[in-house]
Amino acid sequence: MAGHPIHAMLVAFPVALAISTLGADGFYWWTGDLFWARAALWAGGMAFLLGVLAGISGTVELLLVSGIRARAASWTHFVIAVMLLSVLGANWGYRLTTGFEEAVLPWGLLLSAFAAAFTAITGWHGGKLVFDYQLGTSSTGKG
Repeated sequence: MAGHPIHAMLVAFPVALAISTLGADGFYWWTGDLFWARAALWAGGMAFLLGVLAGISGTVELLLVSGIRARAASWTHFVIAVMLLSVLGANWGYRLTTGFEEAVLPWGLLLSAFAAAFTAITGWHGGKLVFDYQLGTSSTGKG
């Protein structure tokens, strides 16, 4: 939008929240304090919802900006990001349907760890696009 990479601006929130979900699950496991189970539910839900928003903006940029669309690494990042969104959604949905406290151990914690790993892989690929290919750094709108 007006030469600004909206996806790059939005993606920080779901990344931080996905990692926070894992942290909250770990603290619940360690302390047994219900606060951390509730925090994991909220962080996981917001990671998914804001991830969908970042994903929509990333998809628009991928499809509309030829410099992004031309790179195979962009498509790899896209596919992994969609997989990450499915894991984030599964994690949040599991907590909503099971009950946020009962969902943490063991499956919530495992889903959060899986989401954190996918977040790292997806972020690495996104960083490669920015730092290696300079995509999203030009104000000309060409990539």
